[in-house]
Amino acid sequence: MPRTHYRPYLILAARVLLAWTLFRYGWAKLTDGQFGVDEKTMTLPLKEVDLFRLSWYLAEHQPFKSFIGISQILIAPLLIITRTSIIGALISIPVWLNILVWDITFMGGMSTAFTFRLSFYLLLTGLIIYDRKDEVLVAIDSISQPAKKFKHSLWIYISLPVAALILEIIGALPNAILTLLR
Repeated sequence: MPRTHYRPYLILAARVLLAWTLFRYGWAKLTDGQFGVDEKTMTLPLKEVDLFRLSWYLAEHQPFKSFIGISQILIAPLLIITRTSIIGALISIPVWLNILVWDITFMGGMSTAFTFRLSFYLLLTGLIIYDRKDEVLVAIDSISQPAKKFKHSLWIYISLPVAALILEIIGALPNAILTLLR
């Protein structure tokens, strides 16, 4: 393999590894292969349940479990497809960080291995983004351009808190209507 082909090959291998990892863990969540606790743990007093098992008990609940699983599965093909790999990499960063912080918080003695592993996944994600930095920089430059001027009278600006309050009330109406109907 010529030397110039190593980097693209490494990036592609990283994309496949990260996609497979996300898909595998997402699928496990949707097929009851991850989260939850056994019956023995369920019979223990709460003060005797370690943080790891308590976190897995809480993560078992819906819609959290399905949301996380589906999110992981949807990110996987974004990483595989070259055209969407930057989007997949950017979207996967909060997923990796969430798992990392969750593991550090709840896994106790097991967290060291997972900390290194997830940090490595974040490093690979960074390499994927860095590999296409020119495209990322163009997008960042586009976003950072000054917005079009928003010119209105002073009264429009003064009335903004009132408009924001009205929007808040509109957002609360469905809940208020449901409460009244009960």
